[in-house]
Amino acid sequence: MTALLENSDTIVPTPKDIALATESSRVLSAAGLANAKADFKVRLDNGAELTLPNAAMRLISHLLTEMSHGNAVTLIPIHANLTTQEAADYLGVSRPHLIGPARGKQQGRPAWPVQPHRPAADRPRGRPARQTAP
Repeated sequence: MTALLENSDTIVPTPKDIALATESSRVLSAAGLANAKADFKVRLDNGAELTLPNAAMRLISHLLTEMSHGNAVTLIPIHANLTTQEAADYLGVSRPHLIGPARGKQQGRPAWPVQPHRPAADRPRGRPARQTAP
């Protein structure tokens, strides 16, 4: 789990962040903005105005709720390729626990095809041919 917290993409909220997230989450919930059908507008300090899609607003609302509970937050794209160790870290389980089902430990057969560690040319193939006497 510490590897996950050391990831630069993981946000661990400070007490100030928790207080701000709690207040922001309450304001959004009271205004019903998290479930609104329209796009969401944000005005920045420099006067610029951003329009965020409704889906982003739902993510921001969920993000603020998790931060208000003091939870560390990381966004992972659906298409992300993770090593088994990275996936185990994100899920908070050991790597052997994660790959156990893939190796057929649970039901006697793999959940998905597992590639051998050696190339096919290096794997032994059945019995060697009998040697004939000279």
